[in-house]
Amino acid sequence: MTGKESSVLVFVLTLAALVAFAGNSVLCRLALGARAIDAYSFTAVRLGSGALALLLLNIWREPFGVSVKGSWRGAFFLLLYALPFSLAYVQLDAGIGALLLFAVVQLTMIGSGLRSGERPLPFEWLGFAGALSGLFYLVFPGLTAPNPTGAALMIVAGVGWGSYSIRGKTAGDPGSVTAGNFQRAALLVLPAAVLAWPWLSLSFRGVFLATASGVLASGLGYTAWYAALKSLSVTRAALVQLSVPVIAAAGGVIFLGEALTTRLISASAVILGSVVLAIVARHRKGSGRN
Repeated sequence: MTGKESSVLVFVLTLAALVAFAGNSVLCRLALGARAIDAYSFTAVRLGSGALALLLLNIWREPFGVSVKGSWRGAFFLLLYALPFSLAYVQLDAGIGALLLFAVVQLTMIGSGLRSGERPLPFEWLGFAGALSGLFYLVFPGLTAPNPTGAALMIVAGVGWGSYSIRGKTAGDPGSVTAGNFQRAALLVLPAAVLAWPWLSLSFRGVFLATASGVLASGLGYTAWYAALKSLSVTRAALVQLSVPVIAAAGGVIFLGEALTTRLISASAVILGSVVLAIVARHRKGSGRN
């Protein structure tokens, strides 16, 4: 594979992963916002269906010698994101939830990158500042003092997702590692679901949305993300995720009937423009060394 083909593949994988992340937000809002399912059941069905789908995919890939890898640490970070994420969105508006989640993800991943020796360029710092400012502007009209429990849960979810993404840099085969992580995380969530038994609430629509989140937006999306992370620095991986609220907002307009406002358009332009600025700056810096 040529360098150009490799770059195109990384772009496609990254874009697919980001769309999947946004899809998770939309599906979660559809399910939990309408009280079609409770947060514990949503997480359990999401992880369980994702684990089953990835197992079948790996069997199809290697019918005579399927290998499922992953680790308990990776599964722990996956659950540390998935369960608090669902519980937090029961108590938080979408805007403040997105702001808290992605701000903490940035701090977690950039901090890890700095500790490992990565040094963002000035234009990358500018891109981060611009994208975060655009995100704040996007959600500002709905910002109120958040529910303390919901805010704490979303902060935990941000640390979990940032840590799970960092592990993807050194993970093995994306398909088998993600499958193993999902299988272990599905087991880890069972005790919480059992303890929450009196509060569980299921409906066909809720289970369907959670399954769609698990199979498509989580299982396949996270596999694409782990594959893309092989070619992304921790800093760039943190940066590109700031485009997810824009994609999720577009999904809200298309699938949830939310309004397409001037604020959404201008904030999206600032966020995406800032992300592109930082990526182009790093690319030119790298090209200048060749």
